[in-house]
Amino acid sequence: MQQQESNSTRRGFKDYIGIAARGYIMGAADVVPGVSGGTMAFILGVYEELLDAIRAVDLKFIRLMLTFRFREALDDFPWRFVLAIVAGIFTAILTLAKSLSWALENHPTLVWSFFFGLVLSSVFVVRTRIPRWGIGLLLTTALAALGSYLLVGMVPVETPNDPWFVFLSGAIAINAMILPGISGAFILVLLGKYKYVLDAVVEGDIVVLLLVISGAVVGLVTFARLLRWLFHNYHDFTVAVLIGLIIGALRKVWPWKELIAAETGAVEELNYFLEVNVLPDALTPEVFLAVGLMVLGFAVVLLLNQFAERRSEAAD
Repeated sequence: MQQQESNSTRRGFKDYIGIAARGYIMGAADVVPGVSGGTMAFILGVYEELLDAIRAVDLKFIRLMLTFRFREALDDFPWRFVLAIVAGIFTAILTLAKSLSWALENHPTLVWSFFFGLVLSSVFVVRTRIPRWGIGLLLTTALAALGSYLLVGMVPVETPNDPWFVFLSGAIAINAMILPGISGAFILVLLGKYKYVLDAVVEGDIVVLLLVISGAVVGLVTFARLLRWLFHNYHDFTVAVLIGLIIGALRKVWPWKELIAAETGAVEELNYFLEVNVLPDALTPEVFLAVGLMVLGFAVVLLLNQFAERRSEAAD
Protein backbone atom coordinates (compact mmCIF):
# COMPACT_ATOMS: atom_id res chain seq x y z
CA MET A 1 0.00 0.00 0.00
CA GLN A 2 2.83 2.39 0.74
CA GLN A 3 4.20 1.81 -2.76
CA GLN A 4 0.81 2.67 -4.21
CA GLU A 5 0.61 5.84 -2.14
CA SER A 6 4.08 6.95 -3.19
CA ASN A 7 3.21 6.32 -6.83
CA SER A 8 0.07 8.41 -6.48
CA THR A 9 1.90 11.33 -4.91
CA ARG A 10 4.51 11.38 -7.69
CA ARG A 11 2.04 11.20 -10.54
CA GLY A 12 0.62 14.14 -12.39
CA PHE A 13 -2.18 14.52 -14.90
CA LYS A 14 0.00 13.40 -17.82
CA ASP A 15 0.94 10.24 -15.93
CA TYR A 16 -2.70 9.29 -15.47
CA ILE A 17 -3.39 9.97 -19.13
CA GLY A 18 -0.62 7.44 -19.83
CA ILE A 19 -2.23 4.95 -17.44
CA ALA A 20 -5.60 5.46 -19.18
CA ALA A 21 -3.85 4.77 -22.50
CA ARG A 22 -2.54 1.50 -21.07
CA GLY A 23 -6.09 0.69 -19.97
CA TYR A 24 -7.29 1.42 -23.50
CA ILE A 25 -4.79 -1.08 -24.91
CA MET A 26 -5.91 -3.63 -22.31
CA GLY A 27 -9.55 -3.09 -23.24
CA ALA A 28 -8.78 -3.36 -26.94
CA ALA A 29 -7.05 -6.68 -26.32
CA ASP A 30 -9.89 -8.01 -24.18
CA VAL A 31 -12.44 -7.35 -26.93
CA VAL A 32 -10.65 -9.86 -29.19
CA PRO A 33 -11.22 -13.52 -28.23
CA GLY A 34 -7.74 -14.94 -27.96
CA VAL A 35 -5.80 -11.91 -26.71
CA SER A 36 -5.40 -11.23 -23.00
CA GLY A 37 -5.71 -7.79 -21.46
CA GLY A 38 -3.61 -9.22 -18.64
CA THR A 39 -0.79 -9.71 -21.13
CA MET A 40 -0.97 -6.04 -22.07
CA ALA A 41 -0.98 -4.97 -18.41
CA PHE A 42 2.00 -7.23 -17.76
CA ILE A 43 4.16 -5.86 -20.55
CA LEU A 44 3.03 -2.26 -20.00
CA GLY A 45 4.29 -2.33 -16.42
CA VAL A 46 1.01 -1.90 -14.51
CA TYR A 47 0.21 -5.55 -13.76
CA GLU A 48 1.41 -5.88 -10.18
CA GLU A 49 0.13 -2.43 -9.24
CA LEU A 50 -3.24 -3.42 -10.65
CA LEU A 51 -3.25 -6.55 -8.49
CA ASP A 52 -2.35 -4.42 -5.46
CA ALA A 53 -5.25 -2.09 -6.23
CA ILE A 54 -7.68 -4.99 -6.52
CA ARG A 55 -6.32 -6.47 -3.30
CA ALA A 56 -7.10 -3.16 -1.56
CA VAL A 57 -10.82 -3.89 -2.02
CA ASP A 58 -11.16 -5.67 1.32
CA LEU A 59 -14.00 -5.97 3.85
CA LYS A 60 -13.06 -2.65 5.47
CA PHE A 61 -13.21 -0.83 2.14
CA ILE A 62 -16.58 -2.41 1.27
CA ARG A 63 -17.99 -1.59 4.73
CA LEU A 64 -16.91 2.05 4.47
CA MET A 65 -18.40 2.37 0.98
CA LEU A 66 -21.70 0.78 2.03
CA THR A 67 -21.97 3.22 4.94
CA PHE A 68 -21.30 6.16 2.58
CA ARG A 69 -17.96 7.04 4.21
CA PHE A 70 -16.42 7.51 0.79
CA ARG A 71 -13.58 9.84 1.72
CA GLU A 72 -12.35 7.55 4.48
CA ALA A 73 -12.61 4.53 2.17
CA LEU A 74 -10.65 6.23 -0.62
CA ASP A 75 -7.87 7.47 1.68
CA ASP A 76 -6.14 4.07 1.54
CA PHE A 77 -7.30 3.15 -1.96
CA PRO A 78 -5.44 4.05 -5.20
CA TRP A 79 -8.61 5.35 -6.78
CA ARG A 80 -6.89 7.65 -9.29
CA PHE A 81 -4.93 4.73 -10.73
CA VAL A 82 -8.02 2.49 -10.85
CA LEU A 83 -10.18 5.22 -12.36
CA ALA A 84 -7.64 5.83 -15.13
CA ILE A 85 -7.29 2.12 -15.94
CA VAL A 86 -11.05 1.46 -15.87
CA ALA A 87 -11.78 4.56 -17.96
CA GLY A 88 -9.32 3.37 -20.59
CA ILE A 89 -10.69 -0.19 -20.62
CA PHE A 90 -14.34 0.83 -20.96
CA THR A 91 -13.53 3.50 -23.54
CA ALA A 92 -11.85 0.82 -25.65
CA ILE A 93 -14.75 -1.61 -25.25
CA LEU A 94 -17.36 1.01 -26.14
CA THR A 95 -15.44 2.45 -29.10
CA LEU A 96 -13.95 -0.73 -30.54
CA ALA A 97 -16.64 -3.39 -30.03
CA LYS A 98 -18.36 -2.67 -33.35
CA SER A 99 -15.23 -2.05 -35.41
CA LEU A 100 -13.34 -5.08 -34.08
CA SER A 101 -16.40 -7.26 -34.56
CA TRP A 102 -16.55 -6.05 -38.18
CA ALA A 103 -12.80 -6.51 -38.67
CA LEU A 104 -12.86 -10.05 -37.30
CA GLU A 105 -15.74 -10.84 -39.63
CA ASN A 106 -14.22 -9.32 -42.77
CA HIS A 107 -10.42 -9.23 -42.26
CA PRO A 108 -9.59 -11.82 -39.56
CA THR A 109 -6.08 -12.53 -40.87
CA LEU A 110 -5.01 -8.89 -40.54
CA VAL A 111 -6.44 -8.57 -37.01
CA TRP A 112 -4.80 -11.78 -35.81
CA SER A 113 -1.48 -10.80 -37.44
CA PHE A 114 -1.23 -7.60 -35.43
CA PHE A 115 -2.12 -9.31 -32.17
CA PHE A 116 0.20 -12.23 -32.89
CA GLY A 117 3.06 -9.73 -33.09
CA LEU A 118 1.95 -8.17 -29.80
CA VAL A 119 1.75 -11.48 -27.94
CA LEU A 120 4.99 -12.88 -29.40
CA SER A 121 6.90 -9.75 -28.50
CA SER A 122 5.57 -9.90 -24.95
CA VAL A 123 7.35 -13.24 -24.43
CA PHE A 124 10.71 -11.57 -25.12
CA VAL A 125 9.86 -8.63 -22.88
CA VAL A 126 8.50 -10.57 -19.91
CA ARG A 127 11.31 -13.17 -19.79
CA THR A 128 13.74 -10.49 -18.57
CA ARG A 129 11.77 -10.23 -15.32
CA ILE A 130 13.41 -13.46 -14.15
CA PRO A 131 17.09 -12.71 -13.48
CA ARG A 132 18.27 -16.34 -13.51
CA TRP A 133 16.61 -19.18 -15.40
CA GLY A 134 17.08 -22.73 -14.15
CA ILE A 135 15.82 -26.15 -15.20
CA GLY A 136 12.90 -25.94 -12.78
CA LEU A 137 11.66 -22.63 -14.16
CA LEU A 138 12.10 -23.76 -17.75
CA LEU A 139 10.09 -26.92 -17.02
CA THR A 140 7.40 -24.85 -15.30
CA THR A 141 7.15 -22.59 -18.35
CA ALA A 142 6.92 -25.59 -20.67
CA LEU A 143 4.11 -27.21 -18.66
CA ALA A 144 2.19 -23.93 -18.46
CA ALA A 145 2.63 -23.47 -22.22
CA LEU A 146 1.28 -26.97 -22.86
CA GLY A 147 -1.73 -26.35 -20.63
CA SER A 148 -2.47 -23.03 -22.32
CA TYR A 149 -2.02 -24.59 -25.77
CA LEU A 150 -4.58 -27.30 -24.97
CA LEU A 151 -6.98 -24.82 -23.35
CA VAL A 152 -7.19 -22.50 -26.35
CA GLY A 153 -7.89 -25.48 -28.58
CA MET A 154 -11.02 -26.48 -26.69
CA VAL A 155 -14.42 -26.42 -28.39
CA PRO A 156 -17.12 -23.99 -27.20
CA VAL A 157 -20.22 -25.41 -25.52
CA GLU A 158 -23.87 -24.40 -25.54
CA THR A 159 -24.99 -22.91 -22.22
CA PRO A 160 -28.12 -21.23 -20.82
CA ASN A 161 -28.73 -17.47 -20.79
CA ASP A 162 -30.11 -17.59 -17.25
CA PRO A 163 -29.00 -14.72 -14.96
CA TRP A 164 -27.05 -17.04 -12.63
CA PHE A 165 -24.97 -18.41 -15.50
CA VAL A 166 -24.32 -14.97 -17.00
CA PHE A 167 -23.11 -13.87 -13.54
CA LEU A 168 -20.89 -16.98 -13.27
CA SER A 169 -19.52 -16.40 -16.77
CA GLY A 170 -18.44 -12.90 -15.79
CA ALA A 171 -16.69 -14.21 -12.68
CA ILE A 172 -14.80 -16.91 -14.59
CA ALA A 173 -13.91 -14.69 -17.54
CA ILE A 174 -12.46 -11.92 -15.39
CA ASN A 175 -10.13 -14.41 -13.72
CA ALA A 176 -8.77 -15.36 -17.13
CA MET A 177 -8.69 -11.73 -18.20
CA ILE A 178 -6.10 -10.82 -15.56
CA LEU A 179 -3.93 -13.83 -16.41
CA PRO A 180 -1.42 -13.01 -19.18
CA GLY A 181 -1.89 -15.37 -22.09
CA ILE A 182 -5.47 -16.40 -21.33
CA SER A 183 -8.19 -14.27 -22.87
CA GLY A 184 -11.29 -13.48 -20.87
CA ALA A 185 -13.15 -13.06 -24.16
CA PHE A 186 -12.04 -16.53 -25.25
CA ILE A 187 -13.29 -18.02 -21.96
CA LEU A 188 -16.66 -16.40 -22.75
CA VAL A 189 -16.51 -18.18 -26.11
CA LEU A 190 -15.83 -21.53 -24.42
CA LEU A 191 -18.79 -20.85 -22.12
CA GLY A 192 -20.97 -19.97 -25.12
CA LYS A 193 -21.44 -16.37 -24.01
CA TYR A 194 -19.06 -14.27 -26.14
CA LYS A 195 -21.53 -13.17 -28.82
CA TYR A 196 -24.28 -12.85 -26.20
CA VAL A 197 -22.21 -10.39 -24.16
CA LEU A 198 -20.84 -8.58 -27.24
CA ASP A 199 -24.40 -8.07 -28.49
CA ALA A 200 -25.34 -6.73 -25.05
CA VAL A 201 -22.53 -4.15 -25.34
CA VAL A 202 -23.56 -3.11 -28.85
CA GLU A 203 -27.30 -2.99 -28.04
CA GLY A 204 -26.88 -1.45 -24.58
CA ASP A 205 -28.59 -4.29 -22.68
CA ILE A 206 -28.10 -2.94 -19.16
CA VAL A 207 -29.43 -6.02 -17.34
CA VAL A 208 -27.00 -8.42 -19.01
CA LEU A 209 -24.09 -5.99 -18.62
CA LEU A 210 -24.81 -5.51 -14.90
CA LEU A 211 -24.90 -9.28 -14.37
CA VAL A 212 -21.56 -9.72 -16.15
CA ILE A 213 -19.97 -6.78 -14.32
CA SER A 214 -21.25 -8.01 -10.93
CA GLY A 215 -19.82 -11.45 -11.54
CA ALA A 216 -16.57 -9.92 -12.72
CA VAL A 217 -16.22 -7.82 -9.56
CA VAL A 218 -16.74 -10.83 -7.28
CA GLY A 219 -14.34 -13.01 -9.25
CA LEU A 220 -11.74 -10.27 -9.56
CA VAL A 221 -11.56 -9.42 -5.87
CA THR A 222 -11.20 -13.04 -4.78
CA PHE A 223 -8.79 -14.33 -7.42
CA ALA A 224 -6.50 -11.28 -7.55
CA ARG A 225 -5.65 -11.68 -3.87
CA LEU A 226 -4.35 -15.19 -4.50
CA LEU A 227 -2.39 -14.09 -7.56
CA ARG A 228 -0.81 -11.18 -5.69
CA TRP A 229 0.22 -13.52 -2.86
CA LEU A 230 1.91 -15.78 -5.40
CA PHE A 231 3.79 -12.80 -6.85
CA HIS A 232 4.95 -11.77 -3.41
CA ASN A 233 6.05 -15.22 -2.22
CA TYR A 234 6.98 -17.05 -5.45
CA HIS A 235 7.79 -14.29 -7.92
CA ASP A 236 10.01 -16.14 -10.41
CA PHE A 237 7.81 -19.24 -10.40
CA THR A 238 4.69 -17.14 -11.01
CA VAL A 239 6.31 -15.19 -13.83
CA ALA A 240 7.50 -18.47 -15.41
CA VAL A 241 3.93 -19.79 -15.36
CA LEU A 242 2.61 -16.57 -16.90
CA ILE A 243 5.22 -16.70 -19.67
CA GLY A 244 4.16 -20.26 -20.43
CA LEU A 245 0.52 -19.18 -20.64
CA ILE A 246 1.49 -16.49 -23.14
CA ILE A 247 3.50 -18.94 -25.28
CA GLY A 248 0.64 -21.45 -25.39
CA ALA A 249 -1.81 -18.70 -26.35
CA LEU A 250 0.12 -18.10 -29.58
CA ARG A 251 -1.85 -21.05 -30.97
CA LYS A 252 -5.03 -18.99 -30.74
CA VAL A 253 -3.71 -15.85 -32.41
CA TRP A 254 -1.88 -17.43 -35.38
CA PRO A 255 -3.37 -15.46 -38.29
CA TRP A 256 -3.73 -18.15 -40.97
CA LYS A 257 -6.43 -20.69 -40.16
CA GLU A 258 -8.58 -23.22 -41.93
CA LEU A 259 -12.13 -23.90 -40.79
CA ILE A 260 -12.54 -27.66 -40.34
CA ALA A 261 -15.88 -27.96 -38.54
CA ALA A 262 -18.95 -25.97 -37.58
CA GLU A 263 -22.12 -27.17 -35.92
CA THR A 264 -25.43 -26.25 -37.52
CA GLY A 265 -27.23 -23.56 -35.57
CA ALA A 266 -24.15 -22.47 -33.67
CA VAL A 267 -21.96 -21.11 -36.45
CA GLU A 268 -22.09 -17.50 -35.19
CA GLU A 269 -20.76 -18.61 -31.82
CA LEU A 270 -18.06 -20.78 -33.37
CA ASN A 271 -16.63 -18.38 -35.97
CA TYR A 272 -12.82 -18.48 -36.00
CA PHE A 273 -12.60 -21.13 -33.30
CA LEU A 274 -13.12 -24.60 -34.83
CA GLU A 275 -10.03 -24.19 -36.95
CA VAL A 276 -6.51 -25.46 -37.51
CA ASN A 277 -3.45 -23.29 -38.05
CA VAL A 278 -2.01 -23.38 -41.56
CA LEU A 279 0.61 -21.55 -43.63
CA PRO A 280 -0.52 -19.05 -46.28
CA ASP A 281 -1.13 -20.58 -49.69
CA ALA A 282 0.82 -17.96 -51.64
CA LEU A 283 2.72 -14.69 -51.17
CA THR A 284 -0.21 -12.41 -51.95
CA PRO A 285 -0.40 -8.68 -51.12
CA GLU A 286 -2.60 -9.57 -48.14
CA VAL A 287 0.11 -11.88 -46.80
CA PHE A 288 2.72 -9.11 -47.03
CA LEU A 289 0.30 -6.72 -45.30
CA ALA A 290 -0.36 -9.31 -42.57
CA VAL A 291 3.38 -9.83 -42.00
CA GLY A 292 3.84 -6.07 -41.88
CA LEU A 293 1.13 -5.78 -39.20
CA MET A 294 2.78 -8.63 -37.30
CA VAL A 295 6.09 -6.76 -37.31
CA LEU A 296 4.29 -3.57 -36.30
CA GLY A 297 2.66 -5.32 -33.34
CA PHE A 298 6.03 -6.77 -32.31
CA ALA A 299 7.66 -3.34 -32.50
CA VAL A 300 4.87 -1.62 -30.58
CA VAL A 301 5.45 -3.80 -27.53
CA LEU A 302 9.22 -3.27 -27.61
CA LEU A 303 8.78 0.49 -27.92
CA LEU A 304 6.23 0.60 -25.11
CA ASN A 305 8.55 -1.44 -22.90
CA GLN A 306 11.50 0.88 -23.64
CA PHE A 307 9.33 3.89 -22.88
CA ALA A 308 8.20 2.36 -19.58
CA GLU A 309 11.81 1.56 -18.59
CA ARG A 310 12.94 5.11 -19.35
CA ARG A 311 10.05 6.54 -17.33
CA SER A 312 10.96 4.25 -14.44
CA GLU A 313 14.63 5.27 -14.58
CA ALA A 314 13.67 8.93 -14.71
CA ALA A 315 11.39 8.51 -11.69
CA ASP A 316 14.21 6.86 -9.71
